[in-house]
Formats: sequence, C-alpha cells, structure tokens
Amino acid sequence: MISLEPIKTLKIKEFRNLLMGRFFIVLAFRMLATLLGWWVYQLTKDPFSIGLIGLSEVIPAVTSALYAGHVIDMSEKKKLLIICNYAYVFLISLLLVPAFANIELHFTGHQITFYIYGVIFFTGIARAFLGPLVPSMIPGIVSKSSLPNAITLNQATFLGSSISGHALGGFLIALITIKWTLVVIISLLLVASFFFFRLNRQPSKLKKEEVNIKESIREGISYIYKTKEILGALCLDMFAVLFGGAVALIPVYVEEVLKVGVEGLGMLNAASDVGSAIIILTLSMIPLRRNQGRILLAVVAGFGLCIIGFGLSRIYWLSFFFLMLSGMLDGVSVVIRGTIVQLKTPDNMRGRVLSVNSIFIMSSNEMGQFESGLAAKLLGVVRSVVFGGSMTLLIALIVGSSNPKLRKMQY
Repeated sequence: MISLEPIKTLKIKEFRNLLMGRFFIVLAFRMLATLLGWWVYQLTKDPFSIGLIGLSEVIPAVTSALYAGHVIDMSEKKKLLIICNYAYVFLISLLLVPAFANIELHFTGHQITFYIYGVIFFTGIARAFLGPLVPSMIPGIVSKSSLPNAITLNQATFLGSSISGHALGGFLIALITIKWTLVVIISLLLVASFFFFRLNRQPSKLKKEEVNIKESIREGISYIYKTKEILGALCLDMFAVLFGGAVALIPVYVEEVLKVGVEGLGMLNAASDVGSAIIILTLSMIPLRRNQGRILLAVVAGFGLCIIGFGLSRIYWLSFFFLMLSGMLDGVSVVIRGTIVQLKTPDNMRGRVLSVNSIFIMSSNEMGQFESGLAAKLLGVVRSVVFGGSMTLLIALIVGSSNPKLRKMQY
C-alpha cells in the first residue's frame, strides 16, 4: 500500500532546511570525490594512489570519531554544524593552490599528490564531526512516529545529491577543467551554509559538569556492543562495503578496461547512486512492513554478486547496469540499517552512537577505497574487484548465521 506519510514530513520547514543544506553539502562532497580520484590518477597513473585518498581521510576521521560523538552530545548542534561546514570551505580552498598555480612545472605528479593527501587528512577530522551531526539532529525536528519516514527522505536526499555530484563532477571536469570545478564545489558549500543558518538551535540535553569524556565514550561503545541488532547491522555494513568498494576503481576501469575516458566517468560513478535513489523513492511510498532483518542480509549478498558481475564486464552499459543494481540493493540496506540505529538509540547518546556508526561507515568506504587500490596493485584491477565481491557475499553469510537477533529483526 502506498503511503503519503513522507510527504507530510516534508511540510516541516525545519526539516526541509536541514535536507536542503545536506543536499548541497553532499553534492559538493561527491563532486570532490570524483574530482580527486580523476586528478590523482592523472597525476600518477597508479591505482594505488587512488586508494591512498581514502586512507588519508579515514585515519583522522576514525581516530577523531569517538571524541566527536561526545562533543556532539554536549554541544549546541546548529553552531557545530556551521563551524564544520566552514572548515570544509577553508580546507578545500587550499586545493586551489596546486590547481591554479601550474606547479606541475616544478613538482612531479607524486609530489603534488602528497599535498592533496595532506589537505584531505584535515578534512577527515572535520568529517568526524560533520558525518553524525545531520542524522543526530533529525529526532529533534520530527516526532518519533515520523522518524522512519524522515530517515528515508534523508537518505533519498543524500542519494539525489550523490547522483548529481558524481555525474556533474565528471561533466564539469571535462567542460571547465579541475580548477574551476573546485571553485564550483566551494560555492556549493557556501550555499549549504545558507540553509544551515536558517535552522533552530538544538542545545545539548546533558550538563557538561556531569559527564566525564572517557566515561561518555565508553558508555556509547558499550551500548552498541550490547544491542546486537545495531552491532550486526554495523558490522555487515563495514565488512561488506570494505570488500565491495569497486567504485573506487572506476577511474581505472573507464580508461584501461572499458576504454571510455573521462566522458564516461561521471555516469559510471553515478550508476550505483541512481539505483539507490530509485529504490529509496520506492520505499518512501511503499515501506517495508516485515522481515527487515532477512531482507537486509539478502540484499547485501546480492550486492556482492553485482560487484562480481561488474568486475567481469567489458561492456560499458552492462557495467552501468551491474553498478545500478548494486545501488538498488544497497539502498534497501541503507534504509534498514539507518532505521535500526535510530530506533534503537536513546536521545541522550545519539551523537555517540552515530559517531561509532560513522566509524563503521568511514571504515567501509574510505578503507574500502584503500583496500581496492591495494588489491588492484597486488592482484590486478579485475581480479581485485571479483575478489571483493566474493568476500562481500561471504560476509553476508557469516553475519546471517551468527546473529539471530539481526536475522529476526522487524520494526
């Protein structure tokens, strides 16, 4: 049965401002990810260099995440969100130096990438705070009964901007070059700040003098460990996407395997997000009613099979199809996982739990990018992608057989 509840949730002005701000900031991030992968590969012609982009971001992001969760729970969230957004503006502006200065005349491609990695390292710290902030603000804006709808719409917004960012990034690189694409990215971040300024304040519900930092962090980790549904969902995400991160190697695939060049980069980068957007828009109107745990395990296994298919394909549109189908399956997974985490988390530790959640997400995505680059160097590009898809399938089987609470989960 089609539900109109998500449309009612969009009538909340505060929620719309949050979604619009997130749309523009994710649009900028996805354009930047497409740009960096292409830029670094053009500088080095080394797939492993692409993997180092993820590693340079994930190390500071993961090591800062637990402290970030404590700060989020203790802070006024609107102010913190704006600070993080402007930190990104400043850091990405530093990339304009190598882009505009033609320093290729004085430095090698590998030397320039070290500067890029250094900038991305500091964006990882900002991301540790920014990643959990938006989802932690949603329960303060919508009612608990509207939370599943809000999560679905939040994810739909993310995917819409992600699709647009990947496609637009590839298009703009070809049209106006890397340096002017960076200017567009910075401009989008400034647009996001306009919507964030229109949000209401969300003060902390905790008193600073009553909370010890170490105890606060320990409490968040302990809660996740004891709540097997959350733990299982996060482990499934981390290990499955860690090994199934074929998207990181798309800059290599478009040149060496599919031989379509930068013109095909944006569309192929956006393929999985197109699939995710289709399925999430469907789920916003026709939500899952039962057996969400079993469905989660099935779609992760199917995701692994799609990655194997992509790895073996030599036809551009067939590769696009496999990535789009993988995105559809991942979209179902994202909605289920996000709903489990939000519904099972009390308000007073939402920042800490979502920060641990962000560790799993960042570990899977950015470490997956590093794993893909390393595996491509050791095994070759095609074999590394097939290996990753096979491991994803295996992880789904292991988690499904070892976590009955997750398997039986319904909401």
